[in-house]
This record gives sequence, C-alpha cells and structure tokens, in this order.
Amino acid sequence: MTIFAQLKRKQSQRMKYKRILLKLSGEALMGDRQYGIDPKRLAEYADEIKEIHDKGVEIAIVIGGGNIFRGVAGASNGMDRVQGDYMGMLATVINGMALQGALEDKGMLTRLQTALKIEAIAEPYIKRRAVRHLEKGRIVIFGAGTGNPYFTTDTAAVLRGVEVNADVILKGTRVDGVYTADPEKNPDAIKFDAISFDDVLKKGLNVMDTTAFTLSQENALPIVVFDMNKKGNLLKICEGENVGTVVNV
Repeated sequence: MTIFAQLKRKQSQRMKYKRILLKLSGEALMGDRQYGIDPKRLAEYADEIKEIHDKGVEIAIVIGGGNIFRGVAGASNGMDRVQGDYMGMLATVINGMALQGALEDKGMLTRLQTALKIEAIAEPYIKRRAVRHLEKGRIVIFGAGTGNPYFTTDTAAVLRGVEVNADVILKGTRVDGVYTADPEKNPDAIKFDAISFDDVLKKGLNVMDTTAFTLSQENALPIVVFDMNKKGNLLKICEGENVGTVVNV
C-alpha cells in the first residue's frame, strides 16, 4: 500500500461516511442571479468539498441543470418533451464542467463522466472506471443524468450512488432538512431530524421524485437532506454530526 493510500485510509477511518454521492441542484449554482452560474457560489462549494476530500472521503457528484434549461418548462411551451429533456442533460454537463474547473482550481483531481458520449470533454460513464477513480482519491462528476428522457437528476444521483456503492446520498438544498410542510411558505412547519422511508411516503412528504426515492428505499441507501449553503455542513455530516434530516429504513 502506498503512503498516500495509508494516509487516506487513516483519515477516512475518522469519518462516518467513507464514500458519498453529493446531489446538487442546478439552481443552487445561480447564487443570487436569475440564471446561469455564479462563480462565487461555485468557489464556495469547491471549498466545502475540499474540506471532506482532504479528510479522505471519496466523493461522487451529480448536478442538475435547472439553472440553464429545464426540459419540463420547454415541453410546456410546445417543445417536444424528449427533446427538452436531452437539452436538460446537456445543461448538466455544462454545470459539471464548471464545477470540475472550480475543484481543480483548488488542487483536486477530478473526472467528468457522462451518460451521453461526448469524448472531447468527458469520459463515457463506466462503473468500474468510476469506482477506480474514487479509490484513487479523484472526485467523479456524473453528467447527462441517466442518459434517458423522463428521468430526473434525482434518479440519476440515486442510480449512480447504488452503482458505485456509496454509503449515503447527500442532497444539498437551500432548506435545512425535511419538514411537515414547506418552511418557506408555512412558518409553523416542523423539521424532522430523522424519518423512515415508510413515514415519508405515509405523510406525503417531498424528498425526491418517486422513482429516485423508491430506488433508494429498495437498496437501503440513506438520504440526508441538508442546507448546502451553510458553511461547514458538509464536513459535519461526514463526521457524523446531526445536520439536516436523515431518511433511512
């Protein structure tokens, strides 16, 4: 075992989660803008990711594309839904490239893999290659969703998480967990520190889309919903602190 591998193992042994799948929304990259990518927000996320990377956590990432294009919105304006969804997939690749640049500016090694073949800018998604990159300490960004229309990036995140044997799905949002109602609309909404998959379904709570949530439940892959915009939250979760809401079996 190399010195790097020994150091990485020693660091990761202190962490609750050794390998994570981080799901970020495209809208989160907008910052205070109306659309596009805010370089300041991108740099902040890179700093947060570097903190856990330096602790030896293996990191895979899926980003949405809503800040650039949303397929459903295109369909509602008369565009073919399938065409719109493919445009949305390309938007996730753009976001993946932006995050890749921000991470590499901080000195981290990355690989961008896409479900659609775009050899000039990214590797095609191959499970074994993705796992090997993670084992070597590289951050793997998965772009283009599942490569199929009618599937969200939430579903892509859980699918990739299952495939690379992630310990947890970390869903970074602008809300600090799962509530009984939308806390931005209802000030009386109560936050759950932990909740089971079954209770989420019984209460009709919105954590992820149904396909993604069911896939996570069937594979007993826990989901943590947390506020990605609060500095230090990502590290606290990986260290085992109670941040956000944990959805588990």
